[in-house]
Amino acid sequence: MSKISKSLVGISLISVLGLAGCTSLGTSSKSAGNSADKGKPITVVFYPNESAKSFSGSRDALKKSIEKVTGKTVKLQTTTDYNVAIQAIASGKAQVAYMGANGYIQANHLSKDVQPFAAQSDSEGTLKKASYNSYFMVRQSDAKKYESNGKYSIKNVKGKKMSYVSNSSTSGFLVPTAELTREFNVKDTDTLTQNGKFFSKVLYGGSHQGSAVNLLKGDVDVAAFDDTDLMPYLKVTSGSWNKLGSTFTVKNDAEAPFGSLKGKKVVNIAMMPVQQGPWVYNTKALSKSDQTKIANEFTSKSFANNKEIFSEPNAKTPKLFPKTSDKSQLVKVNDKWYAPTHKLVGY
Repeated sequence: MSKISKSLVGISLISVLGLAGCTSLGTSSKSAGNSADKGKPITVVFYPNESAKSFSGSRDALKKSIEKVTGKTVKLQTTTDYNVAIQAIASGKAQVAYMGANGYIQANHLSKDVQPFAAQSDSEGTLKKASYNSYFMVRQSDAKKYESNGKYSIKNVKGKKMSYVSNSSTSGFLVPTAELTREFNVKDTDTLTQNGKFFSKVLYGGSHQGSAVNLLKGDVDVAAFDDTDLMPYLKVTSGSWNKLGSTFTVKNDAEAPFGSLKGKKVVNIAMMPVQQGPWVYNTKALSKSDQTKIANEFTSKSFANNKEIFSEPNAKTPKLFPKTSDKSQLVKVNDKWYAPTHKLVGY
């Protein structure tokens, strides 16, 4: 399980992102791809969130892009467990993966052969503000219970039933527990994951979608999940994705697992910035040539303009990467940029 170092209590997540934005992107000193089998198919593994049916078109478009530049067969591996994806890329059974920052750091801890090569940019096409949102959400019918001095906050979540995503999730576990640690001055972070300690009950959704469903079905009072993975299922009916206290409603055409939850509403009572997760490859299991080809393809303008991969702002059916402007793209990145999240994880 990921642990949050006690020395990090009180860390400002905004300053964390500021540090990341100022980090120089040097080249990795790791020698790469020396033992890669050039004849093998390339396997790309996805987290449970990106394994959802709603992203199948994006996954297929990615497959075609990699096959185009490498000339190799690409296999897509979807998962229902974060740790399956982490183990697959760390062991080299998968050669490419799309991960959250926390999961990448766990995989990198298992094997230094796992290295990041691209991440989604900010609206200016840079890494300076390359973040997305992690939320604490409650049902709209209960939202008034979480107001303090006329503003929403997490001050009243203690003793409630809580849903995280996975203990390997950045925005669905690491960042929310860091925020709880800061707000409540928690000395033993293990209490945040145990029934009857800080929360009366703790559940894991297994994905951001699953955590949202736990809340919408009434199994928990509060849930942590992000914006990107819920855009295909939720629409903003008051406020915006970037505004505290906004209301989100399950779309009428929402696919499973939201089919029976259409019209139900949630409100975000806290919102935290999260470093964009990286695309990574295993430098031992993937040839240096293929690493270069894939990195160049993913960070190209033609890739950013692929409407099966990037959705236009306010698109009815969001793709894997929602564009915030016409400058949105993937940009090259390396391990140094993730130094702030390395600190949060503890290695």
